[in-house]
Amino acid sequence: MGIDYYEILEVDKNATDEELKKAYRKLAMKWHPDKNPNNKKEAEIKFKQISEAYEVLSDPQKRAIYDQYGEGGLKGGMSPPDAGFASFFQTGDGPAAFRFNPRNANNIFAEVFGCSSPFGGTGMGFGCGGRGTGMRGGTWVSRSFGGMFGNDMFGEGRHMNQGPRRKAPSIENALLCSLEELYKGTTRKMKISREVTLASGRTFPVEEILNIEIHPGWKKGTKITFPEKGNQQPNVIAADLVFIIDEKPHSVFTRDGNDLVVTQKISLREAEALTGYTIQLTTLDGRDLNIAINNVTDPDYEEVITGEGMPISKDPSKKGNLRIKFNIKFADIVDARHESQS
Repeated sequence: MGIDYYEILEVDKNATDEELKKAYRKLAMKWHPDKNPNNKKEAEIKFKQISEAYEVLSDPQKRAIYDQYGEGGLKGGMSPPDAGFASFFQTGDGPAAFRFNPRNANNIFAEVFGCSSPFGGTGMGFGCGGRGTGMRGGTWVSRSFGGMFGNDMFGEGRHMNQGPRRKAPSIENALLCSLEELYKGTTRKMKISREVTLASGRTFPVEEILNIEIHPGWKKGTKITFPEKGNQQPNVIAADLVFIIDEKPHSVFTRDGNDLVVTQKISLREAEALTGYTIQLTTLDGRDLNIAINNVTDPDYEEVITGEGMPISKDPSKKGNLRIKFNIKFADIVDARHESQS
């Protein structure tokens, strides 16, 4: 396979976009040449490898080619496994092979961290807003490696004198979940399509499968963000894609915070005779509960079963309560009066 990009970023092969970005930020900060003035040559090499690994693994098409063919296939011109993606690279005789040319590591660093220097200075070596080193001939990366990062195929690099790009507004989508999913947790797979823009202004569609991890106990309104998964536009940072949890109505349970509420309809006669009465319920994780009811004394009475509610998201080993309410049919009072008068 050649270079192991996963090993370089210190992530496993199932790493999510968030995990990749977190790993890149940590290692890029550690090995940035500006932070290693006494060991700059080694730092430059490490920094290049980290940037290249992140570029490949954070891009669905490049990652797919790398996973199937390795570094040699990625850089040697293998056709992408996704025919839809391959169809963009056309020659007169049919689809052309995709050939990977690593981007400028300095540009990747600036895009991830933004144009302000994470080291607290004016941004030494960054291609942001014209506040770089002020030296001609490019940034320290291009000078050190002689343009080995160059040929930014997707036109994402920016000139030093250009101002920072604005970011497109977030795209929000409701994600409707059942109470069972929010009780046990689950993984949703969501297929998205977005447009990627080339430096020429041409666009092509990219399809991707997002894994949305839903944790036990999450509530309505919880947001899951996938950074920069919206459509690309020239000179605009792609929008974040945000999924907002919503709850489907349940046939038995109603959620109240971390509690689950069940309403039992009973007649007045049943309420007066509730001694040794048993309610049978199936929980959201499939268990059967037999709950003895002995003392319904008024219409506002609730039977509370501790620890049988929803998981608490910060500590799913703990749960809210199950509250059983009673809907007493007081119309039976009228029937009882009629019987007593007859």
